[in-house]
Amino acid sequence: MKSRALNILASILTAVAATFFAQAAQAQGKALPAGTYKLDKSHASLIFKVPHMGFSNYTANFDDFDATLEIDPAKPENAKLVAIINPNSLDLPSPPDGFTKEILGDKWLNSAKFPTITFTSNKIETTDKRTAKVYGDLEILGVKKPIVLSVAFNGGYLGQAMDPHARIGFSAVGAFNRSDFGMSYGIPAAGSNMGVGDMVNVAIEAEFKGPTLKSE
Repeated sequence: MKSRALNILASILTAVAATFFAQAAQAQGKALPAGTYKLDKSHASLIFKVPHMGFSNYTANFDDFDATLEIDPAKPENAKLVAIINPNSLDLPSPPDGFTKEILGDKWLNSAKFPTITFTSNKIETTDKRTAKVYGDLEILGVKKPIVLSVAFNGGYLGQAMDPHARIGFSAVGAFNRSDFGMSYGIPAAGSNMGVGDMVNVAIEAEFKGPTLKSE
């Protein structure tokens, strides 16, 4: 509990610092550098929700995932994102005995045969100064299908003494039908809620670390 509280406090302080340095960089007329930005795994989350019998949206997450973003902030529409998820890092809330193993089994994620889930962007469409639609291919169970993520740019900075890398942060949401990827087990019959819904809603929070701060 103490560790979780410290992590939350650290995240809040980082967010406050990020806002301050972003404003400072903007005031100085400096642009964030173009280049390769790597996911900061200690400031990232990947959560998904599926309808459960019409009573709730069952919520879980993956703990192990990585992403690389190639971006020129002056031309965000040309950015390229590649993400890889380890399905074996599935984190379920208070799972009954054997439940996690069942979800990782061949009726669901089949992680023994398909040890990765991937997303690769192929088009980015800016919708506002701080929002965009990211189009790409999601691959689950060896099946690749197009999906769209709605992404918000939360801010960034050039770097500072305690964090000498450019940093940018995003929030993203998306949705897809799991049956499109051959994962149809447990979907309710038409007119019924008895089962686990087809639609999967995804929410992502991600900070990326980029090029090192250059000395003036």
